[in-house]
Amino acid sequence: MNAPLTKIRQLESYVAGEWVRGAGKAVPLLDASTGEAVAQIDASGLDMKAALRFGRENGSPVLRKMSFHERALMLKALGQALMEAKEEFYALSTATGATRTDSWIDIEGGIGTLLSYASKGRRELPNTRVLVDGDAESLSRDNSFYGQHILTPLEGVAVHINAFNFPCWGMLEKLAPTLLAGMPAIVKPASQTAYLTELMVRRIIDTGILPKGALQLISGSVGDLLDHVDCQDVVTFTGSAGTGRRLRTHPSIVENSVRFTMEADSLNAAILGPDALAGTEEFDLFVKEVAREMTVKAGQKCTAIRRVIAPRGSVEALVKALGDRLARTALGNPSDETVKMGPLASLAQREEVRARIKDLQADAEIVAGDPDRPSIVSGNAEEGAFLNPVLLYCDRPDVAQAVHDVEAFGPVSTIIPYDTAEEAAELARRGKGSLVASVFTNDAVFARDTVAALAPWHGRIMIGNRASAKSSTGHGSPLPMLVHGGPGRAGGGEELGGMRSVKHYMQRSAIQAAPWLMSEVTGRWVPGAKVRQDVHPFRKSLTELEIGDQLVTASRTVTLEDIEHFAAFTGDTFYAHMDEAAAKANPFFEGRVAHGYLIVSFAAGLFVDPAPGPVLANYGVDSLRFLTPVNPGDSLQVTLTAKQINPRETEDYGEVRWDCVVTNQDARVVAQYDVLTMVAKT
Repeated sequence: MNAPLTKIRQLESYVAGEWVRGAGKAVPLLDASTGEAVAQIDASGLDMKAALRFGRENGSPVLRKMSFHERALMLKALGQALMEAKEEFYALSTATGATRTDSWIDIEGGIGTLLSYASKGRRELPNTRVLVDGDAESLSRDNSFYGQHILTPLEGVAVHINAFNFPCWGMLEKLAPTLLAGMPAIVKPASQTAYLTELMVRRIIDTGILPKGALQLISGSVGDLLDHVDCQDVVTFTGSAGTGRRLRTHPSIVENSVRFTMEADSLNAAILGPDALAGTEEFDLFVKEVAREMTVKAGQKCTAIRRVIAPRGSVEALVKALGDRLARTALGNPSDETVKMGPLASLAQREEVRARIKDLQADAEIVAGDPDRPSIVSGNAEEGAFLNPVLLYCDRPDVAQAVHDVEAFGPVSTIIPYDTAEEAAELARRGKGSLVASVFTNDAVFARDTVAALAPWHGRIMIGNRASAKSSTGHGSPLPMLVHGGPGRAGGGEELGGMRSVKHYMQRSAIQAAPWLMSEVTGRWVPGAKVRQDVHPFRKSLTELEIGDQLVTASRTVTLEDIEHFAAFTGDTFYAHMDEAAAKANPFFEGRVAHGYLIVSFAAGLFVDPAPGPVLANYGVDSLRFLTPVNPGDSLQVTLTAKQINPRETEDYGEVRWDCVVTNQDARVVAQYDVLTMVAKT
């Protein structure tokens, strides 16, 4: 059933295919700006073991039977449906304290991530249920025994425990690779902003796009859920490092070797290069970026800049520039269009941040912003969780502890001076592992050396300067195609990262078999597997073509005239093709040799069937290698074999990968590569 969406409502969980309410006393959730009740939450009494079983028995089998392209198209349809409903999400998002800009990151950023994975899935993955990982390895001299790694979906459920700050994006950025991999998910949002997650899940379920059991929602405590996870399940967590460590050591997770990935708080740093003095473009970009990271989502971002590391000589100018910019930030109710920064998510969160500011004051002094007297332009000063942006300065970061250990999860940053480039990197590393660092410089050497020093301690490093200012996505923006995660304190996990994150929900297995069995298992031909030589394979549509369809061509002799004509026609007059003495002096050749691309061209002339037919286009070659020199008088022959057939789900054509081997008169391999063609289905 679907409960009516009134202003104050009892949030429900979606488990075992039904919307259900908790059996206990519901806890009110308050608007971050006004203190008014938005919803109530409770998940007590839910059968968590049954929820896991429902996902394993219903969602998992259906998703695993779908191909990667079918699952990608499912994500696309879901993203499009959510985009149509986005204004409903925006309207509710203001209650979380988010401005329209903040909400765009959460709502459309999350939906965009879903659509990005839909696109990447169709572009980068085959239209199969098994993903071949790497090349086949011949395990015998006669090619009668092969090894191949494959990836298949785990048969359990992915449990996603998310943070309060991104109730939409936090769910969707994990859900996208999970579903694309073929695993169902149980989503547990943080309670404070769960009303927005619940609304989005309702709209997802309403579409009917996902198979039954593919997505479940827990609105409230997970109870004993983790007691029932096993080795086929995955648990992901976003939140505080302390909570993450407790979950990581949960007995069921440890005993069953459950995959666990954590994205935790981190003391991310931004480093101002010694060349970026006041008045330079890099200095101005740095000030803008630090202020933005402090105020977007009221600084409640795991990627926000917490430590501002700058040359000691630039500190005075930096304090003034940042203080002036932050003072112009309009703080208030995000429903007010003039507001640039909303409140923290709750009064409890505000008190937590104020407490952490006091901890930081053991090492640093406040140089801008009063944490106790928020200056608001709208909203309820008493009931709203408002906090001014607060900038601190730590003069002795070399002996300080708190600035390298304490994170105030709000609009708070500390300026830290450095005297040498080496010290700048060392100060950043004292965060003990972070999600992201940024370096603002126009000095290539400083950028090179600093990145090398930071990389082992950071999941992502952004270099900002005038050349990328207009196109840069910024310090704090996780992107679907790049890793989002970091070592040490940051959790050691990798959410996102393109296909890396999809593979996290799959099992890698090494398969060993005879060639024909290997081809059957993987859907990819390997030497020694069955072949069929009848009609020219270019005369076959996808419905007629089979893996192993093969053509062995006639031979063609390469003459000196061919080589000289090709050189004159293309302009490639490299000495090895034109100068006998110089070619003989080359340690690789015995005399003049044919161009590599002449060999490829002659090979195409041998295997191509020129008449119009199912083959629509050649769109490239992969893994081209020239293995034996070709001299005038040598002859070439091609063996072309259908290696992999990949029909496109929504098109009337597909891709065919052909294994192409060019040999000489002595049966030695001259060149080897994969030819890629588009072929009509019928």
